[in-house]
Amino acid sequence: MLTGKQRSYLKGLANKIEPIFQLGKSGITQSFLQQVDDALTAREIIKVNVLSNSFLDVKEAANEVASKTKAEFVQSIGNKFVIYRESEENKKIELPE
Repeated sequence: MLTGKQRSYLKGLANKIEPIFQLGKSGITQSFLQQVDDALTAREIIKVNVLSNSFLDVKEAANEVASKTKAEFVQSIGNKFVIYRESEENKKIELPE
């Protein structure tokens, strides 16, 4: 569980990154979840763009993806959301206490 300070720190990092995935009308599929899982292992923090043709609400999609990939929901702004998961073998982000 992230503290407010850690969440703020991650929001600052997320501000500088571009979305690397798009969630469209096919929704949250197993292959999408596998790609997100691989990206979280490599990067720890990712941003996802929910397209307007998707039938999913941004926050609902973010919470579903986060729970299925064992990640933490950081934020959602407009049609984008950010999730974070600490990497065991490829740790890059040092969170504040």
